Amino acid sequence: MSYILEILPQLFDGLKLTVLVFVLTLVLSIPLGMLLAFLLRLPIVKWFVNIYVWIMRGTPLLVQLIIIFYALPMVGLTLPRFLAALVAFVLNYAAYYAEIFRGGINAIPKGQLEAAKVLKLTKWQTVRYVQIPQVMKIVLPSVFNEIITLVKDSSLIYVVGLGDLLRAGKIAMSRDVSLIPIMMAAMIYLILIGILTILSKKIEQQFDYYK
Repeated sequence: MSYILEILPQLFDGLKLTVLVFVLTLVLSIPLGMLLAFLLRLPIVKWFVNIYVWIMRGTPLLVQLIIIFYALPMVGLTLPRFLAALVAFVLNYAAYYAEIFRGGINAIPKGQLEAAKVLKLTKWQTVRYVQIPQVMKIVLPSVFNEIITLVKDSSLIYVVGLGDLLRAGKIAMSRDVSLIPIMMAAMIYLILIGILTILSKKIEQQFDYYK
């Protein structure tokens, strides 16, 4: 028990960075994904957005991290470790959210959009009051699945040398020749995912009035 208490501060230091990457990725990638989903409905930019989504979803996030941090400096663009990781995560998850939101938008009955025209709502009012509330209800389960995946994917930032929760566990494991640190890190991930799972159920219940 004394050993666990000894390594907990190291794990919590790594947890801070893990949570920071997680929160910033969500805050930036979800709105960007929603924007891309609506851009997919515009003929002029649809092709470019589809290519972007195809590349981001078709290549591993780990490879994208390596390219952004290690390959871009070869062409004169060097990003700090944290910014490189954040850019990779946001671009990757925005592509997944774009597909999720596109599916939600396509699931809205066309009759409701026609009704919005009859009521003389502007395009922005139709998006804000008709489409977005219903899309959120439709896509919530898929969005939360990606959010839970993001918790686990955040461990990939070790590839750019950032000291996240998993790396803190690995360092303590190698230093002390013990599996306890990595098991403690795994337990913290489980707790985070458990909290998010409970929160997702609560939020989904709040959207039940859209049934």
